[in-house]
Amino acid sequence: MKISKKVLSVTLSALMAASLLAGCGGNDTSSNVSAGPGGEDGVFTIAYAPNESTAESADARNGLAEDLGEFLGCEVEEIQASDYNAIIEALRTGSADMAYMGSQALALGVERTDLEPIVMKAEEGDPDKAIYHSVFITNSANADINSIEDIKGRTMAFVDPDSTSGNLVPTAEIIQAFPDDNLNSDMLHTNGDFFEAVSFSGSHQAGLQAVVKGDVDVAPISDQILASEIANGNANESDVKIIHESGAIPAEAMVVAEHVDQETRDKLTEFLISYDNEQYFTDVIKVPGARFIECDMSDYQEIIELNKIINEF
Repeated sequence: MKISKKVLSVTLSALMAASLLAGCGGNDTSSNVSAGPGGEDGVFTIAYAPNESTAESADARNGLAEDLGEFLGCEVEEIQASDYNAIIEALRTGSADMAYMGSQALALGVERTDLEPIVMKAEEGDPDKAIYHSVFITNSANADINSIEDIKGRTMAFVDPDSTSGNLVPTAEIIQAFPDDNLNSDMLHTNGDFFEAVSFSGSHQAGLQAVVKGDVDVAPISDQILASEIANGNANESDVKIIHESGAIPAEAMVVAEHVDQETRDKLTEFLISYDNEQYFTDVIKVPGARFIECDMSDYQEIIELNKIINEF
C-alpha cells in the first residue's frame, strides 16, 4: 500500500542538486523452499533493535510471539539485536526470519540481502499517517540553542549509524541547513570538524537522557519515541525543547528475510495487518492506537535514494 504523500521530497531534491547531481526459522538462504512453519528447527525468530527492547516492551513483545506462534503453528521467539547492523546480519545469515526496522536500516539491508518489507506501522491504521519525524532536541536550559542554525560547534549525540531519524535524516537536514559549509557525512561525524564533539548514544532513549542530564547539547531522535518517553514518565516535557523537525519519514516496517517462503510471507502479512493488541503498539511500536498496514519496497524508495546520496557526499 503506497503512502499517499511523498516523503522527504524537498530534502532529497536539494541533496541531489548539492551532489550534482523461512518459512519460520529456516536457515537455508540459498532456497525459498520452506521446511514448513518452523523451518528445520521449528522456531520462527523475530529480531528487534534496542529502541523496541525496553523494560516496558518485554511483555508485549512476548505476547505477539505467543499469538503469532499459535497462528503459524510453530514456536516463535523474539531476540534483541545489539544494533541495526546486527539485525541485517541476522536476516542475511538466517539467524532471524523477520525484523522490525527503520527505513535507513532497510536501505542498508537491501544492499546486503534480499529482504522484503511486508507491513509498516500507521497511526490509527491510516496510510496517510504511516510517517513520523526526526526532531532535534536540546536541554530547556540552553537559552542560546533555539534552531538548527545554532548547533554548529556544539556537542552532538546521534543515535546509531543505521538509524533513520537518529542519523540519516538528521545528517541530511544539517547538510541542507548549512549549504555554505560544504558539509559531508564524515565531517558531521568527526570531532572538531563541525561539532565540538560527536558520538552515538546507541538508542533514542539514551540520546534523550544525555540531553536531559546535560551530557550533550543536542540529539536527534524520533518524535514518536520522545512522546512515548514523556508519556511513560522517563522524561519531563519541560526538560527538553525541540529546535528542529524534519520532513515526513516513512514509518518502520516488519521485514522478512530472503529465505522465508511466499506462503509464510502471506500468512505473516495476514496476521500482522489484523493484529490489534494495544499493549504491543503502545509499548513496542511506541504509538498508541497504531496498527500495521501492508506495504512494499516502493514505500521506502526515497529513503533508499537519500541513503545513497549521503554516502556519496
